[in-house]
Amino acid sequence: MQRDEAPGVAVVGAGMVGVCCALELQRRGLKVQLFDRKPPGQETSFGNAGVIARSSLIPFNNPGLWAGLPRFLTNRTAQFRYNPLYLLQEMKWGLGFLSRARRSAFDETTLALDALIRLSIPAHRQLMQAAGASHRLREDGWIYLYRDAQALVKNRLARETFDHFEIATQELDPSALRSLEPHLHPIFQRALWIKDACSVDDPGQVVQAYAGLFQARGGVLVQREMAALQRDARGLWQLHGSDGSVTPAGKVVIALGPWANDLLAPLKLAAPLAFERGYHQNFVASPDARLTRPVYDTAAGYVLAPMENGIRLSTGVELTRRDAPVNLAQLEMTEVAARQAFPLGAQSGAPWLGSRPTLPDSRPLIGAAPNHPDLWLALGHQHIGLSTGPGTAQLLAELMLGETCSIDPAPFHPERFIA
Repeated sequence: MQRDEAPGVAVVGAGMVGVCCALELQRRGLKVQLFDRKPPGQETSFGNAGVIARSSLIPFNNPGLWAGLPRFLTNRTAQFRYNPLYLLQEMKWGLGFLSRARRSAFDETTLALDALIRLSIPAHRQLMQAAGASHRLREDGWIYLYRDAQALVKNRLARETFDHFEIATQELDPSALRSLEPHLHPIFQRALWIKDACSVDDPGQVVQAYAGLFQARGGVLVQREMAALQRDARGLWQLHGSDGSVTPAGKVVIALGPWANDLLAPLKLAAPLAFERGYHQNFVASPDARLTRPVYDTAAGYVLAPMENGIRLSTGVELTRRDAPVNLAQLEMTEVAARQAFPLGAQSGAPWLGSRPTLPDSRPLIGAAPNHPDLWLALGHQHIGLSTGPGTAQLLAELMLGETCSIDPAPFHPERFIA
């Protein structure tokens, strides 16, 4: 087979990032197959709070981390839990993560993530309309809640960053907060309404709608786990499924999130990923209490978000092995705090756990894999794959096709971590 007759593109990973990559490459005329072991949107993309926000440009390892680090290291907060043995094993990652909690690294990361999110938000609107999912989109922002009025004053870094990037916000006193969300309990002394944000009422269903659009446009969706990736003598990639199947591809995009290294490590391309795991629990919506947009309790470290089938409580970070046993301590702590804030109904369904893959600089890898022609990476989006998926897809497609890039690709280049 000649190279110009090679099969098209295989995108491995059908979460938000992978599905968006498949759609964008398809839109540009490439023949695309999309692979995942589960139906689209059923892994990490399934369980987030549904927020698509420009405010998500602030990484966890920001200069303000140092002030809270002694409290976080007690391992008793709801915002951050960790496995000490895991941190010892991932000491290099941890030191790299902390070393970037300095102003210069923060400025570089926020500039890069803002550009990626700016690309993504209008693309989401277009995709939702094309996929028949616009009814899931809310355009009324989200709210940071402060139990102590001084906490808002002390959170100067976030407010200065929002102002610098011209992110529309509005400070709320208790009366103004009550007019927006009247069923929150009156325990919050201040709030900050992030207006440059939207949200969806079921992120997993949005990914499925996008995948349906991909198929309706002629794309091939294959539910199959990939066990290995090899390059043959002709220069084609061969994707080996766990079922013994072999699929050829001219180009491959790895968008497997926390499972990316399972395929990349044998190629000596392992990315330095750590896993900021997060939990959620759904609750029955009370007929007497309504929440109209996601809210973030900054003191207790959780997000409450109205979903199609109730209210979702999402936790902060649990830093541990990707496949470590479930530990519900963090979720139980946040439920106590959330019930102080809002009249939650009964629990609905089982708790959910997802692993959010994070690189030391809190920026994803987007671009060509070093020294492996026709292998492309789109992974490591930490907490903000929903906010950055379409932008990642656009940047990746521009790089793959040799086009002028809409934003600076350098901050996302894989060679910053993979030699």
